[in-house]
Amino acid sequence: MPERTALLERTPAAAAPERGLGGLARGLLRTARPRQWVKNVLVVAAPAAAGRLFSEHAVVQLGLVFVLFTACAAAVYLINDARDADADRAHPVKRHRPVAAGQVPVPVAYAVGGALAVLAPAAAAVLCSPAVAALLTAYIGMQLAYCVSLKHVLVVDLVVVTTGFLMRAMVGGLALGIPLSRWFLITTGFGALFMVSAKRYSEAVQMAGKAGATRALLTEYTTGYLRFVWQLAAGVSVLGYCLWALEEGGVPSTGLLPWRQLSMVAFILAILRYAVFADRGTAGEPEDVVLHDRALALIGLVWLAMYGLAVANW
Repeated sequence: MPERTALLERTPAAAAPERGLGGLARGLLRTARPRQWVKNVLVVAAPAAAGRLFSEHAVVQLGLVFVLFTACAAAVYLINDARDADADRAHPVKRHRPVAAGQVPVPVAYAVGGALAVLAPAAAAVLCSPAVAALLTAYIGMQLAYCVSLKHVLVVDLVVVTTGFLMRAMVGGLALGIPLSRWFLITTGFGALFMVSAKRYSEAVQMAGKAGATRALLTEYTTGYLRFVWQLAAGVSVLGYCLWALEEGGVPSTGLLPWRQLSMVAFILAILRYAVFADRGTAGEPEDVVLHDRALALIGLVWLAMYGLAVANW
């Protein structure tokens, strides 16, 4: 009994939100979802594909774009959590979010989110380019529309989340004035759809037969449909990548080996390995799948090395 009493005494204290300015700052940071920031590394995708990653100008611009995109994503998270605060308080997990728990007052979340939503595109217009500012503005508008209504629309919810990944991959190219090839857009877009739909499929599989789905829309999707979507997206992304690898673009390779063509093997292996987790219904957050599977991480490193050699024409 003393042990149980001690446990009961400790639990509320551990769960109690921190107060004061320090607690508010930490709550705002938690609401900005730092674990999700790794997704914004995609801003280097287009410059890396074009071999324009290592100049001083590129490093500065990509650093700025990463920070600004992170600020835009944080703005969306803050506004979303403020809007859903009442519903989150009734959820067994989401009730611990800083806004729902009262660590971050709802007006403060709205104010900080709104400020970031305005300042980030404005800073992009001054420090980067009007194209980057326009893309960030479109991203914020699309994500806020998703939070309000689009997340409840079949298929459109998949498209919006996929487009968010595609925008991350595009913004680095826009910042450096790099033309975005059709193969880059096709491969990136359908690769993102593959991971997004695989995640939804995994959630649907895990929720099968259980009450209280965390995403109401999951009850409207069938697992068969979501499986069809991730399989279709995987096939199109592989096709797009292979067509890029086989296209010389009028300039024959002078490298030691045909790295572009060889990189197809690593890319296809990566898709097949990721599909194992999708098929099992265990493909959660893409970054978690990649970082927690050594084989997939190794395949990714091999592909990255081959891709780099192809771009460098070694």
